Amino acid sequence: MRTLEIGNLVLEPQTALHADEMFVVLSDPAIYAYENEPPASPDWLRTRFTKLETRQSADGTEQWLNWVVRLRGAALIGYVQATIGREGRASIAYVFSSASWGRGYASQAVDIMMAELALHYEVRRFFATFKRENQRSCRLLERLGFALASPALHVEQDVEPDEFLMWRDAARADG
Repeated sequence: MRTLEIGNLVLEPQTALHADEMFVVLSDPAIYAYENEPPASPDWLRTRFTKLETRQSADGTEQWLNWVVRLRGAALIGYVQATIGREGRASIAYVFSSASWGRGYASQAVDIMMAELALHYEVRRFFATFKRENQRSCRLLERLGFALASPALHVEQDVEPDEFLMWRDAARADG
């Protein structure tokens, strides 16, 4: 994995050494309005990041690529990640501190990650799943050119009834 840079952002390959700083970011309660919960402790997060440093699932069928996102010369503000599966498909996700919302950081970080995945990891199609109530995520994905997946694809991908699945071809990411 490479370090990626765009504008005022630096995306660093995530390692266990980021756990303490990311614990602070992930302790922001606003992040959890729609799902999940904050990590239990910096040690728990360090253990999780250590597992993710393998960059692949135990059975080797998926690549796990995670970057922490830092304001150039400053603190971390979130992360972007991709799970690359078969047939050039990647599921993406992202989390940013509420203090960084509305500044275009998530859009820039996700966009450069997708360009990297298309160019260096042969990803041809991106998917993102999010809670239906999370309009902020929906708007972000729409700005990035994602479209709502068909009902059949929702079933095929085992999307929960309270979630939406959106997708986009990689041609937009590498061009």
